[in-house]
Amino acid sequence: MDTRLVLQTELEALLGSENVYFQPPETVKLVYPCIVYSRDSFKTIFANDIPYIIEAKYSVTVIDPNPDSEIPVKVLNLPMCTFSRHFTINNLNHYVFKLIY
Repeated sequence: MDTRLVLQTELEALLGSENVYFQPPETVKLVYPCIVYSRDSFKTIFANDIPYIIEAKYSVTVIDPNPDSEIPVKVLNLPMCTFSRHFTINNLNHYVFKLIY
């Protein structure tokens, strides 16, 4: 199975709903709380100057009206996940993470 689809399933299980969106177009109406994620870059490990391991890096954003949401902590417990920043827009809290998956 495609690695991104495995990540999709894992994020849905973590959130407890199907409100997980991969690179949603602007026409999609988000249902909160939700997780929005997109490819950010790739991490490449070389052996003898040749790419040996290539892993996708994702930007994962938890959007929740609840400022005390426990969802960001659940995301942060994923392997190879780091917190990047937090911001609020229209009373929605955005928690941004970087994830290698």
